[in-house]
Amino acid sequence: MAIQRMDNVGIVVGDLDAAVAFFVELGMELEGRAQVEGPVADRCTGLDGVRCDIAMVRTPDGLSRIELAKYRSPAAVSAGPRNRPHNILGTHRVMFAVDDIEDTVARLRPHGAELVGEMARFEDSYLLCYVRGPEGIIVGLAEQLG
Repeated sequence: MAIQRMDNVGIVVGDLDAAVAFFVELGMELEGRAQVEGPVADRCTGLDGVRCDIAMVRTPDGLSRIELAKYRSPAAVSAGPRNRPHNILGTHRVMFAVDDIEDTVARLRPHGAELVGEMARFEDSYLLCYVRGPEGIIVGLAEQLG
């Protein structure tokens, strides 16, 4: 048996509106918002008394989605500093192809984005960078050259 597709990547955030604004500015589309709670949510997460606000954003091609979740109960737990280095174990970034990397970074700065390192050129193929967005989320950006 094989998987059908990757449905979404989930990210827990403290400020849902700020996270939605960041990803919408990046170019994703807000698909919808909902509140999740009840026995199914409790069983699925292994937590008791789950009450969570979620927002689903999708890429313009409709093929990829990110589920942003703000836990009202139980309260979200911090996994450490938000400015963790890029080489930490576990999920650490989401990568997007963009048309104009410099313009994208400039548009994201008012939403709290900061470069993790610097923009770097990979051969004659790509201009790449990582930005740290809301909640310390690292977002990779890649502009194909030529």
